[in-house]
Amino acid sequence: MLFPVVFNATVSNETLLGLKNVPYFSEVADSVLAELAAQATIKTYPKNSTIIREGEEGGALFIILSGKVQAYLSSASGRMVILSTQSAGSFFGELSLLDGEPRSASITALEPTICSLIPRPALKAWLRNHPDAAFSVIRSLTRRIRSLTENVRGLALSDVYGRLVKTLYDMAVENENGWIIPEKPTHQDLANIIGCSREMVSRIMKDLERGGYLSVKRKSILIRRKLPPSW
Repeated sequence: MLFPVVFNATVSNETLLGLKNVPYFSEVADSVLAELAAQATIKTYPKNSTIIREGEEGGALFIILSGKVQAYLSSASGRMVILSTQSAGSFFGELSLLDGEPRSASITALEPTICSLIPRPALKAWLRNHPDAAFSVIRSLTRRIRSLTENVRGLALSDVYGRLVKTLYDMAVENENGWIIPEKPTHQDLANIIGCSREMVSRIMKDLERGGYLSVKRKSILIRRKLPPSW
């Protein structure tokens, strides 16, 4: 039996839309998913606050209703690797939700952020009541493992330039002028994502801009033509 909550239709509907974006639940009927959405609680986080710390006890799935967060790994020496930047409609915390293990990454709010939280006990009760949903979760986990394998392949077999090009294309969206990265990342951000020095990123970006491949504006980056296969 699911845990009783005070039902809030607006919160529940927003959470339902967020849950539908979670690959684990992509095959679950809306009527079934709505039961899980009704278990959500809402939390607000100020800019620059830490929402999750790597290594702490897990326990909830977070769905971003508004704002923006950054997921990252850090070492004792202070080195940081950025895993992703996420905004409204995205989610995080799903691994600990399923396996109960400590958090695998840290999450920081880049701007004031509101999240809908699904507690782990509520998910377990929901899965017991809906075994077909559990099979959907298993299928989605299998697809995620395959995707992670491809990501590891790219990191292991690509050089720094190849990783940078892939990251730029992953960030870009297509418009009438070509491909644009609407929110320009810093060179340090790019270095943290691909695992190299900021100086290396700066050299490559400067060469690409000099060669007419990139047009770097104050707030955006335009990919003017296909980036060369090597540097």
